[in-house]
Amino acid sequence: MTPPFRADHIGSLLRPAALRTTFRQHADGQLDDESLRAAQDAAIRDVVALQEQVGLESITDGEFRRASYWHAFVDALDGMVIRPASFEFRDDAGDKMAFTAPYVESRIVRKHSIAGEEFAFLAGATTKTPKLTMPAPSTMHFWRFTDAMEPGVYDGPEEFFAELCAIYVEELEELAGRGATYVQLDEVALAMLCDPKVQDSVRQQGADPGALTDLYVDAVATILDNRPAGLAIAMHMCRGNYKAHWLSSGGYEPLAERTFGSLALDGLLVEFDTERAGDFAPLRFVRPETTVVLGLVSSKTPDLEDTDTLVRRIEEASVHVPLERLGISPQCGFASTIGGNPLSEDDEKAKLSLVVEVAGRVWT
Repeated sequence: MTPPFRADHIGSLLRPAALRTTFRQHADGQLDDESLRAAQDAAIRDVVALQEQVGLESITDGEFRRASYWHAFVDALDGMVIRPASFEFRDDAGDKMAFTAPYVESRIVRKHSIAGEEFAFLAGATTKTPKLTMPAPSTMHFWRFTDAMEPGVYDGPEEFFAELCAIYVEELEELAGRGATYVQLDEVALAMLCDPKVQDSVRQQGADPGALTDLYVDAVATILDNRPAGLAIAMHMCRGNYKAHWLSSGGYEPLAERTFGSLALDGLLVEFDTERAGDFAPLRFVRPETTVVLGLVSSKTPDLEDTDTLVRRIEEASVHVPLERLGISPQCGFASTIGGNPLSEDDEKAKLSLVVEVAGRVWT
């Protein structure tokens, strides 16, 4: 088996209460860097053991060294700072939550490895396949798309993305040199651009949704064209995941042919946990070389899905992608930020175990 696997997961996992406390104490100046790292090391070893115990083949560090799924990338670069985002998270009840986003203050330079040290520790903590997650290139632009960079720093977004993609390629070369074989790009902007309301908002702010889609797809294509040999790259299509809130609705049809049909990905991990994600029909565009991992198990709610229903949904998807090219996972991570979603660690374990159980039932 090569990644992605029949039973996979997206990456982030719930930080234990003790680790969350350590993060706060470190931020307040009560603990030094060494104490924080020691707490992270111990928590990562425990969560690796949990993943191995439930039977997963791809193992992450839970993103336990990160404040959020994209902060480590920004921290590794000179030239980027954090400002308020142009969008808001929301939930089914209409509650809204603001968030922050990267902003380009000067020309970007990679100061040091983004995930190299994370990989080194993880690889030494598991006998399974270490999986690394990275934010997709669009993350560094879309949340403030009309005001994403200081005027005059770059001639335009194309010049910025050329330098950004070069940083990705440099990072991936280093990771492959350290022995990495599985990297996942977390892509939210492209999924958001499927939402008619998001498209309208983009137009009202003076931008073209189609042009942004092309910009972001081309960036991923550039990375894939220059990836190291032997490194499997998957992309997770995400509608936002912050304390059980989300950013967008709508099926994947508007971008399916442009994205699923053109990008030379080893895997697509696609959210399908709610009706907001639409039906499976857009999967008909997926390249025959790409494995599709269906995100059918929700990481937003503790309610455990019905096994028979999950099996039936996999069968429905197999109308568009052959069964031998499908897998199953949660729809997203359990904790895109330190706070995490409103589930317990026992709920999380039950969800991951369910993924493995269903995969065993379908593909054995």
